[in-house]
Amino acid sequence: MSAIQFSKSINISATLLIIILGLSGCEQKKDSTKPQVQPITESVYASVNIEPDQLYEVHAVVSGIISEVYVKEGDTIQINQAIAQISNTSSKLNAENAQLALKLAKDNLSGPGSVLKSLKDRIQTAKITHHQDSIDFMRQKRLWDQNIGTAAQFDQRKLAYEVSKQTLQSLYKEYERTETELKSMVNQAQNNYENALKGNSDFTITSRMKGRVYSVFKEPGELISPQEPLATIGKSEAFIIKMQVDEVDITKVKTGQKVILKLDAFEDQTFEAYLTRILPQKNTRTQTFLIEADFVNQPNNLYSGLSGEANIIVSQKSNALVIPRRFLQDGNVVKTDSGQVPVEVGMMNMEYAEILSGVDTTTVIYLP
Repeated sequence: MSAIQFSKSINISATLLIIILGLSGCEQKKDSTKPQVQPITESVYASVNIEPDQLYEVHAVVSGIISEVYVKEGDTIQINQAIAQISNTSSKLNAENAQLALKLAKDNLSGPGSVLKSLKDRIQTAKITHHQDSIDFMRQKRLWDQNIGTAAQFDQRKLAYEVSKQTLQSLYKEYERTETELKSMVNQAQNNYENALKGNSDFTITSRMKGRVYSVFKEPGELISPQEPLATIGKSEAFIIKMQVDEVDITKVKTGQKVILKLDAFEDQTFEAYLTRILPQKNTRTQTFLIEADFVNQPNNLYSGLSGEANIIVSQKSNALVIPRRFLQDGNVVKTDSGQVPVEVGMMNMEYAEILSGVDTTTVIYLP
C-alpha cells in the first residue's frame, strides 16, 4: 500500500470514528433525562355505554296469550298506563265468584237473616226469663227465711233461677263465638275477593314509571310467560353513564370522582361527569366491574346504547417530581451515573410516574 493510500485510509477511519462518536453522543443524550416538577394526573380507563335512567324490563306476572299491545317503540308512557293485555276469561269468573262469596259472608254477619239476629232474639227472651226467675227465687228465699213455705218450693225456685242464669250465659258465649266466626269468614272472603281482583289485574301489564318505551318484544297472539320480557322502559330525558372498569383498577375508584368521557357520536367533544355508583359484583366473563356516573351537563340528542370511552380522575397533584414511565425498571428502579437506584413511586399515568424519593431534579437517569 502506498503512503497516499494509507493516509486516505486513516482519514476515512477518523471520519467514521467521529461520526460514530457523534451518533453515540446524540443517542446518549436522547436516552437520558432529568426528573422535572410539573402537574400530574392519575386516571383509570373505562369503556362507556349510555343508557336511559331507571331502564327496566317489563315482565308479565302470569302466563298467557297476548290479546292487545297498546304501545310501540318511542312512545311516551305514564305511570300505571296499560302496556298490554293478556286473555283472562277464567280470572274474571274467579273474581265474580269471590265477590258473591263475600256478599254471602256479609249477609250472614249483618243481613236480615243473620244468625246473630236470631241469637239476639234468644238472648232477649233468656234475659226476661232469668229476670223473672230471679224475682221468684228472691221472694221464695225471703219466705223461707221466715219459715214460710216448703223446702220443695224453695228448691224449685232456686233451680229455675240457676238454669235460666246458665242458659243466658251460654247464649252470650254462643253469640260471641258465632260473631267471631262470621267476622273471620267475612275477612277471608274479602281477602279472596281482593286476591281475585289482583289476579285479574295481573292480566293487564302496566308501566311502573313515567318515561319512554325503548323496545317492544311481543305482538298480539304470541304466548308470554313471566320469564320473558315484554318491553323495556326508561326515563325519556335523563340518561346515565355505565362504565366497565378492569378489576386491577377497581380499588382506585370512588364515588364522587370526576369523569372525562368522549362519545363516538359526538366528534371532537368531551363531557364531564361524576361517579355515582360502584356495583360490587365482578363480571367473571369480562373480568370487569360495572360503575355508573351522571353528566354534569347532559348533551342534547342522547340515545340509548351510545358508546365511547372515559378516564376517571383518581388523583391529581400540581407540583410533582416526575419522570417518563419508560425510564422505570421493574416498577421502582432507575439507571443513573451511580448505577441502579431504587426509587419510591407515587402516582402514575400512561406517560409519567411521580418520584417521591431516591432522585431529584439534578439526577441524570437513563433508559434501561
